[in-house]
Amino acid sequence: MTVNELTTSESTEGPAVTGERADLLETLAKHRHFLRFTTRDLTDEQAGLRTTAGELCLGGLIKHVATVERKWVDFILDGPSAMGDFTAMTEEDWARRADEFRMLPGETLAGVLADYADVAARTDERVATLPDLDAAWPLPKAPWFESDTRWTARRVLLHIIAETAQHAGHADIVRESLDGAKTMG
Repeated sequence: MTVNELTTSESTEGPAVTGERADLLETLAKHRHFLRFTTRDLTDEQAGLRTTAGELCLGGLIKHVATVERKWVDFILDGPSAMGDFTAMTEEDWARRADEFRMLPGETLAGVLADYADVAARTDERVATLPDLDAAWPLPKAPWFESDTRWTARRVLLHIIAETAQHAGHADIVRESLDGAKTMG
């Protein structure tokens, strides 16, 4: 499968879903498409370029969104232990986290997109088969979360959608700064 095919194909396999789950997955799929679409026709080098004053590049944004989605789905399944304790992270941990936002030597856009497609397929399958969207866990320890807060699977899915949409917007700005291409308009 080419990079271009990966950016435009939609998952058609997996359990059929209806109602709220279908709405959540359809919305997430739309924002995933917008994010992937920003990488159309790019080389690996272009996907790794920083084109704005920030640290963001297109390949790094997709890596980050894939990592975040993977970890939040793990949270839905296994609770806060799946994400770790952010208050105990070392400088090395933070440096590894920062690497999520860049294309590292040896990484390719096709590889980043393939990983994201795998994460998306796993998420879609898990959402389709979750016994209860109201099941909740306490949030992991992190300076940005209030202590003693619980999120349901539904709330986590809404967070994944919001995160994906926000970073699709970032990616659109990075791409437009690269070569003038836009997702819309």
